[in-house]
Amino acid sequence: MSSLRLFVPAPLSDGIRVPAGAGQAHYLRTVMRRGIGERVLLFNGADGEWLAELVELARDHAIFAVKERLRQQEPEPDLWLAFGLLKRDATDLVVQKATELGASVIIPVLTERTVATRVNPERLLAIATEAAEQSERLSVPILRNPQRLTTLLASWPGGRTLIAAVERRHAPSVPAGRGPAGLLVGPEGGFAPTELETVLSHPFVSAASLGPRILRAETACIVGLGFLSGVGQLQAPAGD
Repeated sequence: MSSLRLFVPAPLSDGIRVPAGAGQAHYLRTVMRRGIGERVLLFNGADGEWLAELVELARDHAIFAVKERLRQQEPEPDLWLAFGLLKRDATDLVVQKATELGASVIIPVLTERTVATRVNPERLLAIATEAAEQSERLSVPILRNPQRLTTLLASWPGGRTLIAAVERRHAPSVPAGRGPAGLLVGPEGGFAPTELETVLSHPFVSAASLGPRILRAETACIVGLGFLSGVGQLQAPAGD
């Protein structure tokens, strides 16, 4: 069997023992049917990726013995995603795919046309954590609580460009880069005209196009973040 990857909040170093949460113990024992002596890959967002061995496993707890570091912690793209809060399933999808695409901060935004107003933070964190484990990234993104669009703009940090994905406008394509930058995507139905004017009036905002088609909000988040992270720029094999 291939090694599982799990996120743990504890520090990681050679020779220490690290406890797993009750949910992870259940996952290992009941879902994946792993046993004592099996290997697991651990990461915590700070100390890289480590090979560990499962040395204790019960219904509600597990213990890992950390063996060796396989990957050093590396800098990741400093890309933020702010998006008009969507219905639950669409928001779940955005959080999952944004994590896979390397977003470091994810911010749900409340706008005039936003239908949903609340999120389940624990649910979204679990989705982001699972996506980070699956995609082999070394960190879990920061998930902010929903905030008003005006609050987002007023608190946007200096030196970080905010790229607003706009529809039906002549604008350049979303540029690729590792940041610091952010992507702003509107809700279902897009921004209200006055909201868009307010967004584009800020000097740190740059308008960008996602192409000729009108995309669903969740699709726009995925496509825009893919452009911004440079995922679409695949490197040709040597010799081609």
